[in-house]
Amino acid sequence: MRALVVDWLIQVHEYLGLAGDTLYLAVHLLDSYLRAGRVRLHRLQLLGVACLFVACKMEECVLPECASLCLLGAGSFSRAELLRAERRILSRLDFRLHHPGPLLCLGLLAALAGSSPQVKLFATYFLELSLLEAEAAGWEPGRRAAAALSLAHRLLDGAGSGLEPALYRYGSRGVRGYRDLLSWSQSLSPKRMRDLGA
Repeated sequence: MRALVVDWLIQVHEYLGLAGDTLYLAVHLLDSYLRAGRVRLHRLQLLGVACLFVACKMEECVLPECASLCLLGAGSFSRAELLRAERRILSRLDFRLHHPGPLLCLGLLAALAGSSPQVKLFATYFLELSLLEAEAAGWEPGRRAAAALSLAHRLLDGAGSGLEPALYRYGSRGVRGYRDLLSWSQSLSPKRMRDLGA
C-alpha cells in the first residue's frame, strides 16, 4: 500500500508543479511517520497528503490550498482532518522535519564526477524509481544518489566508464556498501531497464 500512496503522491506533485525536493521530503516524512507507529489503511492517503502539505511548507514559496488538496483526494477527507493529520505528523516526528534530500546529493556528486546533463537526468529518474521501493527508504540520501548516478553512467557510458572508483570515496560504508547499493539498483526493475535499452 505504501507504493500506491507514493505513486499517487508523485502524480499530485507533478500536477501541482511542485519542486523535486518537496516530493522527496514528503516521502521521507511519510516513511518516518510509518516507522514511528501504525496507521489505519483507510487513512494512508490522508497521511500522504498531510506529509506533502508539511513538505510544501518547508520547500515551496507558494503553498497549495487545503481545499485543493482535499479535492485531489477525491473528497475522502476534509480540511479539518487534513490539518489534524498535519498536527499529528509534527507531534509524532517531534518537529524533526529537515532532511537533506537525495537530489541535493545527486547534484553534488554529478558535479564532482563531471557528469553530463543526460546522465544526471537518468540518475534523477532512477532516484524517482527508488521512491517506490520501501527497502530504499532507510538508505542515506548520498548513497541513493551515488547508486543512481553510477547506474546512469553504466547505462549511458558502458560498464567500464571508470567513474565508480571515484564515487566510492563519497560512500559512508566504503566500497562494499556501495557495491551492495549498486547491485540493488541494478535489480530495481529489470523490465524498466530493458525498456530503456540497457
